[in-house]
Amino acid sequence: MTDVGGARALVTGAGSGIGRAVCLAFAGAGATVAALDVDADKARQTAQAVAEASGRPDSCIVAVADVADADALGAAVDAAAAGLGGLDIVCNNAGVGDLASLHRYSDQRWDRVVDVSMRGTFNGIRAAVPHLQAAGGGSIVNVASMSGHVPTRGEAPYSAAKAAVIALTRSAALEYGPSIRVNCVSPGIVETALTGPILTDDAARAALAARAPLHRLGTPEDVAAVVVFLCSPASSYVTGIDVPVDGGAQLVNAQIDDTLRGLLDLLEG
Repeated sequence: MTDVGGARALVTGAGSGIGRAVCLAFAGAGATVAALDVDADKARQTAQAVAEASGRPDSCIVAVADVADADALGAAVDAAAAGLGGLDIVCNNAGVGDLASLHRYSDQRWDRVVDVSMRGTFNGIRAAVPHLQAAGGGSIVNVASMSGHVPTRGEAPYSAAKAAVIALTRSAALEYGPSIRVNCVSPGIVETALTGPILTDDAARAALAARAPLHRLGTPEDVAAVVVFLCSPASSYVTGIDVPVDGGAQLVNAQIDDTLRGLLDLLEG
């Protein structure tokens, strides 16, 4: 039921991390993939990894564009669709972050985060929809973040952009059903280049993992598996939803949880 054999999929931000894992997962489930990234070398590395993992030399093609540049992205999506013979699936994954107190963000720093992480998702949907419609329908999955649900200190533009991605997902699902399903995933802390600055050593990893009920950090493959599910026949009656992929971390009330945990230990031994 989670097989996407024969599907033609495009993934943005495909050069590393979650994007690369999604490309590998799609190909592993039978799809042919276009790996799109602003960095051509990283996109080629992903395409090579997909070809080697799938055993199909033609399982992944390369596309290059900055998702914040609507014209460049549109041209790249058109070229990818031509190369694949159409599009059935699109995963808008590209995003960037930054870290500063809200009042210290310059216009340039704020705009770059929002332009890639939010506008880039809009640009991806806009470029892809005509191809999905031409194919008779398909599936779009946008990558949001738990930071779009619960604000994170120092990441105001990122949190705002990802909250907008969730809202944009719901709008698109409403507009493009029944032929196109649109959903999103909200990863928690996943070990990628984006989270590298806060995962500096084993102690930092362990402390963050302990705050989630599943007591581990996420992996790009955890997110990729949910993306494939949302594009597969197994989710054929699912649209307009946001799936947290965070090990249950959003369930924890950080203000009181440690105190109640200690009290339970005293009461129950």
